[in-house]
Amino acid sequence: MAAVSLPDSPGAAASSTSATAVAVPATTVEDSTASMEGQTASAAGQSDHKDGQTKRILGIVPNFRAVSADEHPPKQTVREKFVTATQDSFDYSSVLLPVAVAAYAYGTNQTPEFGKGGVGFGRYLWHSVVDQTIENYSVEFIVPALTHEDTRYYTLGKGGFLKRTGYSLSRIVVTRNDQGHDTFNAGEIVGAGMASGISNLYYPGPERNFSNTADRWGTNVGIDAATFMFKEFWPDINHHLFHHHGAMD
Repeated sequence: MAAVSLPDSPGAAASSTSATAVAVPATTVEDSTASMEGQTASAAGQSDHKDGQTKRILGIVPNFRAVSADEHPPKQTVREKFVTATQDSFDYSSVLLPVAVAAYAYGTNQTPEFGKGGVGFGRYLWHSVVDQTIENYSVEFIVPALTHEDTRYYTLGKGGFLKRTGYSLSRIVVTRNDQGHDTFNAGEIVGAGMASGISNLYYPGPERNFSNTADRWGTNVGIDAATFMFKEFWPDINHHLFHHHGAMD
């Protein structure tokens, strides 16, 4: 009769089966944990290399109103609106834009009554400084305080170039209110128009007409639109110019 091989005992068979059953899920759990840890480390590495908005652009130009992508700051107070308008108007670098605008206006002889030479350029310059100051307070403080608008620029930070460009330019007519909902940007449109109208008080008589007022209004809005677009892409520019080496770490 052929010999039949049996396990030494029922307990040994049960023990062998149990060991086999446990070994499979243990390996699976280890692999899954390792995979999750790898994904977390990868995400952390990507986060470390993503730059947000900085308080100044190139360490000079004020960028106090820009909010990094996916950030949700507290409600903006009326005092904060006043402070940012003041910073944008009287920061040590705030003269850069008026100088550029004055130089362009002087070169194109936009206001012949100002004349030429150093005296003429000085007139262009102080008018540009006053224009900017009134526009800043109108757009960033006076009108937004009345209409309860948030004057900060919220960076989109995702999507292609055209999508982000379209978003940044749309902020001229669309902004957030103090409750965080999209609303018409009265601060920009109405505020810039109001500042242009006020400027007629100190420009020469022949310049006080609808055409010149509308031109100053359009210039104010156009400069702000270009500023919004630059703010949108500043984190990317900053990363590639100054922190690109981090991607190789």
